[in-house]
Amino acid sequence: MSAVSVLGVRHHGPGSARALRRELERLRPDAILVEGPPEADALVALAPDLEPPVALLAHVPGAPARAAFWPFAQFSPEWQAILYGAAAGVPVRFCDLPAAHSLADDEEADQTGDGLRTDPIGALAAAAGHDDPERWWEDVVEHRGDTPFEVIAEAMAAVREGHVPAGREARREAYMRKALRAAIKEGFGTIAVVCGAWHVPALTGPLPPAAADNALLRGLPKVKAELTWVPWTYGRLASWSGYGAGITSPGWYHHLFTAPDRPVERWLTEAAAVLREEGLPVSSAHVIESVRLAAALAGLRGRPLAGLGEVTEAARAVLCEGDDLAVELIQRRMVVGDRLGHVTDGTPMVPLQRDLREQRRRLKLRPEALDRELDLDLRKPLDLERSHLLHRLRLLEVGWGTPGQARGKGTFRESWTLQWRPEHDLALIEHAALGTTVEAAAARRARDLAGAASATLADLTALVEQCLLADLPQALPGVLAALSAKAALDTDVTQLMAALPAMVRAHRYGDVRGTSAEGLAVIVRSMLDRICVGLPVAVTALDDDAAAELLRHVDAVHAAVALLAEPPAGSPPPTASSTAADADGDAEGLGDAAEGADEGGAGGSPRARWLGTLRGIADRQDLHGLIEGRLTRVLLDCGELADAGDRMSRAMSRGQTPVRAAAWVEGFLSGGGLLLVHDPRLLGLVDAWLTALPADQFTDVLPLLRRTFGGFAVPERRAVGERVSAAGRAGGAGGTVGAGSANEPHIDERRAAGAAATVLAIIGRDRG
Repeated sequence: MSAVSVLGVRHHGPGSARALRRELERLRPDAILVEGPPEADALVALAPDLEPPVALLAHVPGAPARAAFWPFAQFSPEWQAILYGAAAGVPVRFCDLPAAHSLADDEEADQTGDGLRTDPIGALAAAAGHDDPERWWEDVVEHRGDTPFEVIAEAMAAVREGHVPAGREARREAYMRKALRAAIKEGFGTIAVVCGAWHVPALTGPLPPAAADNALLRGLPKVKAELTWVPWTYGRLASWSGYGAGITSPGWYHHLFTAPDRPVERWLTEAAAVLREEGLPVSSAHVIESVRLAAALAGLRGRPLAGLGEVTEAARAVLCEGDDLAVELIQRRMVVGDRLGHVTDGTPMVPLQRDLREQRRRLKLRPEALDRELDLDLRKPLDLERSHLLHRLRLLEVGWGTPGQARGKGTFRESWTLQWRPEHDLALIEHAALGTTVEAAAARRARDLAGAASATLADLTALVEQCLLADLPQALPGVLAALSAKAALDTDVTQLMAALPAMVRAHRYGDVRGTSAEGLAVIVRSMLDRICVGLPVAVTALDDDAAAELLRHVDAVHAAVALLAEPPAGSPPPTASSTAADADGDAEGLGDAAEGADEGGAGGSPRARWLGTLRGIADRQDLHGLIEGRLTRVLLDCGELADAGDRMSRAMSRGQTPVRAAAWVEGFLSGGGLLLVHDPRLLGLVDAWLTALPADQFTDVLPLLRRTFGGFAVPERRAVGERVSAAGRAGGAGGTVGAGSANEPHIDERRAAGAAATVLAIIGRDRG
C-alpha cells in the first residue's frame, strides 16, 4: 500500500520552499509528483545544471501564438522539489494537464493563473480578521517557514467546502488524480505530491472513481507540443500573469530564501551598498538606525518579522532621507531584482538559438535583464559586427536591442538599449525554419517580406534600409527588384515622398558601412523625378489637414535631397579601391549629384531639380497658405529667393483673409523663429499685420498664431519679444519693429569700452 503525502504550497513562496525541502528530507519519498506539464519529464535531469530563474516553454511548432511558460525561481517550492529529487536519485514527474491539451484550446492556452473563482488566501485572511491577505500569508507562512502542511491542507479544505470544480480547474485536477493513480499502480511506496495549496483537498481523502476522471478528460483537443528550458527574469516574474502569478517582489523573496539569518539586517546593509554605488552618502549608523526603525514598525503592527513594507519605509526615512528616486533605485535593483537565468548548452535548442548563443559569446554581448546602454563606433570591426547582429535580430522580431539617438556627430555611430526578455527565445523558435544561422534566417525573412503581396512602397524602402544596416547582401538584390517594380507602378506621389528618405539613408549607410548597394541610386533618381512631376498636382485644392500632412512629406524629401548633395558626415576616408572606382565613373552612383549640387540650374543635379520644382509651385496663386509660406521659407533658406519680404507683404495684405494669412505665417515660421530676430523687416511685417487686425479677426486667427509661436524654442520666443518690446519703446505708440536703426538695442559706450579693448588686443589691433 502506497503512502501518499500531498504537500500544498504557494507558487514562488520562500517559506513554502524551505518547509517543503525539510519535509521531503523527512519523508524520503520514492517518487515526487510536481505540478507542471508532463511532457517536460525528460527535461528534469537538466535542472541541476540550470541557473534560475528559468521557465519551461511549451509551444506548438509553426504556431507561435500557441505557447505557454511555467517559470521557476530558486525560491519556488516546485524547483526545490526537483532539485531534491535529482540529488536523491528519486524520480520526479510532472502531473498537471499536458501542454498538448492546454495549447490546443484558447481557454486552456490562456495561462492566467490557476483559473480560480475564489481567492483562498483572501478567504483565510478574512477569517483570521486580517484585511491584507498578502501580509497575513507572509506572517503565518513565508516568514516562518515551519507551518505544518497538515494545517495548510485543513485550512484549504475549509475554504473549498461546497466548492464544485468546473471547466479548466476540473480537468486539471482530474489529470492530477490520474497521474497519482498511475504512480501508485507502479508500486512506489512513498509518494510526495507537490501542488498549489488550493488543489490539496482534490487529491486527498477518498478519490472519485477513475472512470469519472477519464470521462472528464476524454475527447480533449490535442496538438503537438514541444518543450524546453529558457532563461527567465525576475522582472518578468514580477509582471507575469500566468502560472504562479502574484509575486510582485521576487528580489525580496529571493533574499528571504537565501539569507541564512538576520534577513532584515542583511537586506538593509545591501540596500546601503546599492546607494553607495550611486554616490549617495550612507553610513553604518544609517543602517543601524534603519534596522531599529524596521523592527519598531513590525512591533507596532504586530508582525513576527519586519516585512517588505517595514524595511521599505525604514529605508525611505533613514537611508534615502525621503528621496523617492533613491527608493525607486532600491525597488528596481533589489525588490524586483535584475537577475537573469541561464540554461546550459545541453538544453534542447533550435539551431538558430545556438547560433545566437555562439555569436553573443564571440561578440562579448551578455544578455541582461535590465536596460543597458551600448554605444557603437562602426569604424571598429567588433562594433560593426555587433550592429549587424542587432539589426538582423530586429528583422527576426527579436527586439533585444532598441536603437536610440547616437551620441556625437557622424553616421558611423549608433546607440542601443539592450534588454533580454524570455519572449525572444520564442521568436527565435518561431523563425527557426528560415535558417540555421541568424544571418541566413534574417536574409530569408527579408526576401519573404519583399515578396509579400501586401508590401507597400514605404515597407520596401524601409526593408532596403534594414538589409543594409544588417549587412545582408544576399537578400538585397531581391528586395531592390521588388522595390523597383513597386515604384514603377505606384502613382501616388505621397507614397513616393514617404519612401524616398529611407532610400537616401540606405544609400548613405551603404557608403559609411562599406556595404554595396548597386542600383539604389538609379531608383532614388527615378523616384525623385516622379515626385517632381507629381508634386505640382498634389498641392492643388487641399484642406488644412491634407496641407499639413503633405508639408510633412515635403520637409522629409527636402532633407533627403540635401543628403544627396553631400558626402556622409564622419565617413572614413576613401580606400584605394573606392578611389579607383570613382575615377572610372559610376553610372549608377550619386557622385554626379554631389558635383552638380551647387551648379544652380544644372538640370542633372537632384538639388537643382527639386528646388526648381518648389520654385515653380511657390509662384502659384492657388496654394494653401500653409504650403505657400513653407515653400517660401525653404527657398529663402536655400538662397533661391531675393523677394521673401515682398511675398510676405502680399500674403498679409488686405486682399487676403486673416485665416489664410495666419496659415502663411505658420508655414513660413515653422522652421524656427530666429529669422524674425535677425531680419527686422520681416518682423515688422508680421507686427504691422497683427496690430492692424480688428478684434474679431484677431480672435479668429489666435489659435493658429499660438500654434506657430508655441513651436519656437523658449530663447527664440524671448528674443522675438525683446525685439518687439524694444521697438515699442523706441517708437512710442506709432513705432514699428521694422523702423530702422532706432529699433536696435541701445549700446552703453562706456560699459562696452573695456570689452572692445580686450577684443582688439586679442586680434592684434590698436583702438586708434
